[in-house]
Amino acid sequence: MSSDSPQVVVLLAAYNGMAWIAEQLASIQAQVNVSISIYISVDPSTDGTEQWCADYAQRHCNVHLLPPAGPFKGAAPNFFRLIRDVDLSSCDYVAFSDQDDIWHAEKLDRAVQTLRSGGADGYSSNVTAFWPDGRRVLVNKAQLQVKWDYLFEAAGPGCTYVLKPDLATAFKALIVRDWERVQSVSLHDWFCYAFARSRGFRWFIDPMPGMEYRQHANNQIGVNAGRASAMTRWARIADGWWFNQIRLTSSILGIERLRFLQDASLSRVSLLRIACMAPLCRRRLRDQMALFVICVVKAVTGH
Repeated sequence: MSSDSPQVVVLLAAYNGMAWIAEQLASIQAQVNVSISIYISVDPSTDGTEQWCADYAQRHCNVHLLPPAGPFKGAAPNFFRLIRDVDLSSCDYVAFSDQDDIWHAEKLDRAVQTLRSGGADGYSSNVTAFWPDGRRVLVNKAQLQVKWDYLFEAAGPGCTYVLKPDLATAFKALIVRDWERVQSVSLHDWFCYAFARSRGFRWFIDPMPGMEYRQHANNQIGVNAGRASAMTRWARIADGWWFNQIRLTSSILGIERLRFLQDASLSRVSLLRIACMAPLCRRRLRDQMALFVICVVKAVTGH
């Protein structure tokens, strides 16, 4: 790889990943037109992932295994650890990676070219989800961004995120400053997108899928496809998790000026206010309609 190639730091969070991590790392190493440094943080595992990654790092000079620091008990705290502990000062771009996907060879090159030419500070893309039975589905997150979507959803799977240095450095500074509070954030990709948009950084969601997004029983967050997935997401909304994450994110980011975010009890009036704002809160029409219905039902029933 030419010394003039863009320097990309890839942050990879792993946990019990022996079934997939070799294929994922091979696809990262095969990226074209970029120079890669990979940093791996392993949540204490029971399948030998730590030792395998240590051996892999010994054989590849561009791979670095961070010292044990867990348990993290989730991907988000593991990613926050990576962002906090890895030196990002000399790279041109920062990318996030899961342990179980397969990147297209041009994934990072396309992201870099987009960030260079399009005026954006953060990048994400659609993905192609695939299952062991051979089923494949395009996961489309590239709808037009709206005013408050970042408070209600991510910009697509975090494993597609690529950040310019200014955005990555600013995000790192927030994580270091509010380390204790960010441990309660459940989804690092949603939080990263919210940080970027709330601070005026520009974001591009690429409709071209850049990777194969593996679906299996151990996915912490998978594709919203099918009845079972929809029921799981509904349960997380109904039990208050989703709204609590919205309020937590808004509090950490200091953007609590919206009236409904100031209502700790999430009153019926606040829920109806959110329902009326649904077109400004989700990108896809289907999701706007779902948010409207959810808020109205919860406001009417009190549940």
